[in-house]
Amino acid sequence: MVFAAKVSEVPEFGKKLVEAGGVQVLLVKTKGTVYACEAECPHQGAPLQGAFIKEAGRLSCPRHGYRFDLATGACADHQEYTLKVYPVEIRGDEVFVEVG
Repeated sequence: MVFAAKVSEVPEFGKKLVEAGGVQVLLVKTKGTVYACEAECPHQGAPLQGAFIKEAGRLSCPRHGYRFDLATGACADHQEYTLKVYPVEIRGDEVFVEVG
């Protein structure tokens, strides 16, 4: 696990792009839970920094609206696309991500 950011740096129902262990990772916080995923949509590579969070635990790509489950990476409407998600551990106010 590598340090990614402070929990307080990730806004509620918001995102923060970080580099963790040499990998671009998007941190997303909804209802107090912090998730980590790849920074680009697996469909066409759209940057997910501009993604929408319409419901807790889900991220919608800004380009075509593909919705991904942040816990599993699954896309219910397009099962051929899976968002890479990373395990997260919270230690106090610090977010650690397993990218390896």
